[in-house]
Amino acid sequence: MSYLNTLFFGIYPYVALIVLFVGTWARYDHGQFTWKAHSSQMLRKKNMVLASVLFHVGVLVIFFGHLVGLLMPHALYEPFMTPGTKQVLAIVVGGIAGVFAIIGGGMLAWRRMTDPRVRASSTFADNMVIIILVVQLALGLLTILPTLGHLDGATMLKFSAWAQGIFTLQGTDVANYITDVHWIYKTHIFLGLTLFVLFPFTRLVHMLSVPVEYFGRKYQVVRKRA
Repeated sequence: MSYLNTLFFGIYPYVALIVLFVGTWARYDHGQFTWKAHSSQMLRKKNMVLASVLFHVGVLVIFFGHLVGLLMPHALYEPFMTPGTKQVLAIVVGGIAGVFAIIGGGMLAWRRMTDPRVRASSTFADNMVIIILVVQLALGLLTILPTLGHLDGATMLKFSAWAQGIFTLQGTDVANYITDVHWIYKTHIFLGLTLFVLFPFTRLVHMLSVPVEYFGRKYQVVRKRA
């Protein structure tokens, strides 16, 4: 079990990050025409806007919450709040955002699987990614249950130490920080790392595209057909 813990949480994170960065760079360099969201809004707009807004707002809040929560050193927020307060804040904000995201994601997944036009235009990767995202969101919400049993923030500090140790290249030793945490946390982390692996090969790459030039481009004249 110690070996598996080291493999999944000490070695796999580096494999996932290498695939993420190298794969994303390679796709942008060699396959820019595939770098798009593959939106299906034109095929069927019903319930699309509501589902998309709920999903994207929820996911963005969760993403930046994880980014700040895991990678911000404890010394920076210690003067303002205790680890327990930060954990409660994460439960409340993350819980609300998670509910929004899983409702929106569930609606998008149902639409993609049941709408004939959308299903016909979907690839295996499209279907796989939306299902994995919904499962990951569900696991994230489930982590609230064991978290409510220890609101002192100690477990959250373990995850922060693990994440910061990975990014500071402390090697496989950081896997020991989360050896004894609940299996729901470990499954959530493993699936999150797997999303990093899948990122360069799916429509998820559109997250990196911000249409800044759109706001400064010249007006385009579009004429109706005679």
